[in-house]
Amino acid sequence: MDSIKQKRKLEFYGGGWVSFLPFLFFIAIAVYISVLKAPDIKGMWVGAVTGIIVTFFFAKDKMRYSEVIIEGMSDELAITPVACWIFAGLFATILKSTGLVEGITWAAYHIGAKGRLYTIITFFACALFATASGTGFGTIIAGVSLLYPAGVFLGANPVVLVGAIIGGGAFGDNLAPVSDTTICSATSQGADVGGVVRSRLRYAIAASIITLVFMIIFGGSGAGASEAIPYEELSRYMNPKGLIMLIPAIITIYAAIKKGDLIYATTLGTVLSTVVALAANLVTVDQLIGIEDGSVTGIIVEGIGGMVDICILALLIFACVNIMKEGGGDKKLLEVAEKFVKTARGAEASIAALVIVMASIMGLNAPPILAVGTSYAKPIGEKFKIHPYRRANILDGTANTLVYSVPWSTALLLAQSLTKDVSIQYGSAIPIVTADQMWPYVVYCWAMLAVMIFAIITGWGRTYMDAEGNEVKSLS
Repeated sequence: MDSIKQKRKLEFYGGGWVSFLPFLFFIAIAVYISVLKAPDIKGMWVGAVTGIIVTFFFAKDKMRYSEVIIEGMSDELAITPVACWIFAGLFATILKSTGLVEGITWAAYHIGAKGRLYTIITFFACALFATASGTGFGTIIAGVSLLYPAGVFLGANPVVLVGAIIGGGAFGDNLAPVSDTTICSATSQGADVGGVVRSRLRYAIAASIITLVFMIIFGGSGAGASEAIPYEELSRYMNPKGLIMLIPAIITIYAAIKKGDLIYATTLGTVLSTVVALAANLVTVDQLIGIEDGSVTGIIVEGIGGMVDICILALLIFACVNIMKEGGGDKKLLEVAEKFVKTARGAEASIAALVIVMASIMGLNAPPILAVGTSYAKPIGEKFKIHPYRRANILDGTANTLVYSVPWSTALLLAQSLTKDVSIQYGSAIPIVTADQMWPYVVYCWAMLAVMIFAIITGWGRTYMDAEGNEVKSLS
């Protein structure tokens, strides 16, 4: 009887296009709150739930509609990123809380890096930190708060330096095995994280080379080169012991790429990070987990709890996706796409365009990857036999460009606010950099956009699937 129920077709008054209503409400409210400069994931919950509730009244069989919602949320494709986020969030929070940035700051100061060299080191330090922790926004907060004032005093060009920090965060967000965008792009296409990261390296390296050339030319010429760095101020943000956290960070990245299993890698990384941090006295047991005012607190709780918002959003989006699929919306969408998309190149271009527009409007990257990846990129990619790695790379590579570089983006507004804070802290010698000033200098993101456009047009890096699902260079 249950199997018969599951096979019942989901139909709507108004036809298959009505199955897109949950997505339309989700996108409309996401755009609305973004225009109000409040791109918050909780607001996007409201959009998805509102769409699901409204569409309920269009369903001819409302019991079947309810079943479809549960099926979508319980699908392996939905649960996989949720499980990954829980473990990745725990590892990333432990790493952030144990002084890695403070160690990098100490090293940069003591090797005497100045001007453009400091800018270059800052970019790679932020890229390393973001790749290890999987957080672009966390990298921006740490980088602008700690590395930006020191760099200005050492003669770095302020706007180029801030652009390097944001670009480093975007690098890690795009490449990190523990990043939410990496998890979204891989799992939405049914691909393993390790394989996706390995195949993505070529694009990240190409964009990094372009960025490096720019920083060599424009990274210096700051006004503060002749001023003495206020060591008494910066010393409290320096801790050479923090560099020891590079060991578990590098091991975790290697394990994620080598094994292709994020839970395996982050479990290993969490244990190693905790042991190393406790042995080096970078954290205490009470900081990891404790009781305060009748509540359980600490780094572990923060790490797991920090993933709740995106996990709930993922479950709601997958419910929307299943409503669309069971209601025949995916077939309607593909029928329209077939009129315009005739080649693999066209399919990739359409995927990239959808993600870029949605990410730049929303100011977030993971939700558009989930929405476009599950509803459009997977079926259109499979139609043209584009390999899951390639589809994941198109999704992630383009989602991490304008979301970090347009003037109204959350990333730039956050960086602007942080430069104001450090200007107040250190005085007028540290300039406030506005979003309007910094957006052209987030070079890595513009370079990545150019690299992905080049890859789509020329077919560089494109691979296909054969009849058995194996990766091949060409279908011919």
